[in-house]
Amino acid sequence: MKRQLAEKSGRDGERRAAMWLRVKGWSILAERVKTPRGEIDLVAKRGGLVAFIEVKWRKKQADLDHAIDERRLQRVAAATECVAHEYAKDGEDIRIDVILLAPGAFPRHITNAWQP
Repeated sequence: MKRQLAEKSGRDGERRAAMWLRVKGWSILAERVKTPRGEIDLVAKRGGLVAFIEVKWRKKQADLDHAIDERRLQRVAAATECVAHEYAKDGEDIRIDVILLAPGAFPRHITNAWQP
C-alpha cells in the first residue's frame, strides 16, 4: 500500500512538472520513457535543446535537498544514452535536468544536472 501511494505521488509530481515546463515554453515529447537501463520521467524540448528530466516529489520541502544523488543521475544518463537519438535530431543539444517539487514550494529546476 505504501509503495502504491509513493507511485501515485511520483506520477502526480511528474504531471505538475510537465505543466510547469509547458508554462515555461517547453514541449513535452514523452513521459515515463522505459529503457533497458532505466526510466526517464520526462523528455522535453525548447528551441534546439532536448532535456531528459528526472522529477522528484517529496512531502516536505526540506527533503528535496537529498532527493537526488549521483547514482540516480547515472541511471538517468544511462537511460538517456539508449534513446537520445530518438528525440534529438539534426544537431540538437541534449542535457539531463532535475525538477524538485514539494507542496507549497516553487518548482526547483536544476539544469544540466549531469556532467560526467
